[in-house]
Amino acid sequence: MLKCPEGHGYTLRQECSVCGKQTITVHPAKYSPDDKYARYRNPRVYQDSE
Repeated sequence: MLKCPEGHGYTLRQECSVCGKQTITVHPAKYSPDDKYARYRNPRVYQDSE
């Protein structure tokens, strides 16, 4: 699912059919246990591990 950055709605196309701009993804990135930046996104989980 993709979204128009100008707010014209959602689509499956790579560009908006109304304004022609490049659409953006609306889903967050997939979770990875090897994510080395997870501590910066959720610092409460890693407070006691240091």
